[in-house]
Amino acid sequence: MTRRSLQYIPFFAVFLLLAGCSPANAPIDPANSMWDRFAVGPLSSALDWFADLMWGSYGLSILVVTIIIRFIILPLTLKQYRSSKRMQDLQPEMKKIKDKYKDDPKKQQEETMKLFQKEGVNPLAGCLPVLVQMPILIALYNAIMRNTEIGTHSFLWMQLGTKDPYYILPLLAALTTYLQQKVMSSQMNPQMQSLMFIFPILIFVMAMNFASALPLYWVYSNIFTIVQSYFLYRQPKDGSVKK
Repeated sequence: MTRRSLQYIPFFAVFLLLAGCSPANAPIDPANSMWDRFAVGPLSSALDWFADLMWGSYGLSILVVTIIIRFIILPLTLKQYRSSKRMQDLQPEMKKIKDKYKDDPKKQQEETMKLFQKEGVNPLAGCLPVLVQMPILIALYNAIMRNTEIGTHSFLWMQLGTKDPYYILPLLAALTTYLQQKVMSSQMNPQMQSLMFIFPILIFVMAMNFASALPLYWVYSNIFTIVQSYFLYRQPKDGSVKK
């Protein structure tokens, strides 16, 4: 797999998550589904449990469970960040190889792989954590959308089981998606940066057509990622690159 192909893996991972966000109306069936028994069912029960603790508010329950899940997968996120940082540090050497062997793509790839081996860098290391996170996040999505209790409750101005009639949540989901990408833009290659306006539009259109519980989860998750990314990717005051 070439480095050019690797840089699109995060995009396809996000697309996979969004593709899993189709209407999920089937009841949770732990008896006949391993997925429901070990993933969706426990997360749905956690949502119920936290809602009972929080005065019956599933809006707050989704917030708490989202934060817990994001902290659970935080080690994977940190691993992804460290791998991305090491790849970024190698960019000058990789550019030298590209310039030196610009007329010989095969040799260019061979020398690049030698550089990776010498520095102990695995170009897949930054992508695998993203792929590992996908089943967890999709399971949480299923738990939210297939929990029959959530759809019957309201939170703030919205009914969690129906679309936001004022389009406030879709706008917030799109805005926080854009801000999330903006904070992480220093780690994006030019191809990924070009998608910064596409993802928020995609999220807005999808959020308009989903029950409010799902875009509410997206907003919570995006805000968590914005705060997390700020501390991971911010530059020190002296202008040096954060190690």
